[in-house]
Amino acid sequence: LRNVQQIHATKHLCAAILADGSVITWGSPQEGGDSSAVQDQLKTVQKVQAAASAFAAILADGSVITWGDPNCGGDSSAVQPQLKNAQHVQ
Repeated sequence: LRNVQQIHATKHLCAAILADGSVITWGSPQEGGDSSAVQDQLKTVQKVQAAASAFAAILADGSVITWGDPNCGGDSSAVQPQLKNAQHVQ
């Protein structure tokens, strides 16, 4: 890995924010280690928060992208219109 700005991890998965604002993930695919479904949206990432089996990323425009186990926060599609102007996630 090169140009890593931050790394976020749980017991089974990791995500790294790179200098260009992109994110790479690895670990258990079911728990967020596979971000391929949202990879095209993971640009200009400012912050990433890891949960037990999911991740949330805040983009530069304040929008939030989630991935991982849908039962653990990895699917935010039902509330996506409300996820604007975010400054932090926990």
